[in-house]
Amino acid sequence: MPDPDSFEALKGHARAAEAKGFDHVETWVFDLDNTLYPASSRLFDQIDAKITAYVMERTGLDGISARALQKYYYRQHGTTLAGMMAEDGLDPDHFLAFVHDIDHSVLVPAPELAAAIARLPGRRFILTNGSRRHAESVASRLGVADLFEDVFDIAAAGFVPKPERVAYDAFLKLHGITPASAAMFEDLSKNLVVPHTLGMRTVLVTPRDGEPEGLERLTAADDAEAGPHVDHVTDDLPGFLSALAIVAADEPR
Repeated sequence: MPDPDSFEALKGHARAAEAKGFDHVETWVFDLDNTLYPASSRLFDQIDAKITAYVMERTGLDGISARALQKYYYRQHGTTLAGMMAEDGLDPDHFLAFVHDIDHSVLVPAPELAAAIARLPGRRFILTNGSRRHAESVASRLGVADLFEDVFDIAAAGFVPKPERVAYDAFLKLHGITPASAAMFEDLSKNLVVPHTLGMRTVLVTPRDGEPEGLERLTAADDAEAGPHVDHVTDDLPGFLSALAIVAADEPR
């Protein structure tokens, strides 16, 4: 027998989806880390620790100083990788291979998420500041790899990360996507500013109560504010997507 609480939550998501006008969406774009999988998996914590270790090895700094430099790069350049490339002449391929050499087995299959994504009408993509190899490992572990048309990774963006507009423009141009008919799902509010400006519907995916928010969030001032560029906020991506599919199925195309 269906859980009444789950049913009520789904109806709530559906009402929100209708109010935000997703009926025009034909392309669904998802960030990867802490968006497709929950922050509670602590997968990104592994990456974050590897980034610090990489900075330590490259610079000879102690852990605290390397951490401070890592966060300086993140604030100034959008990602630590972009900062080290700009200021230290870093080889991005070596960096990405090192920081994504992690234990992906902490992720478990997500059949509810897979079913919800599969029901979305139109095209589906992953847009990530990480590497294709990492994205494919994550998607395979979750059981959603076959549901996406492509992964647009940091290399495809010429190593220019979100939230820079050039990264989004390159993605949209490559795949012939009209922003006004697309939706973007992200766990970082700042990465939704450009999509909203371009006309995409935007959804901020937040941790559930008690889940860690991830070290790359830095401070509340950096990214906690949803702002006018966020059309909706959810801490239940599978439920929200299921509601979108229901709404889409009921709308004439």
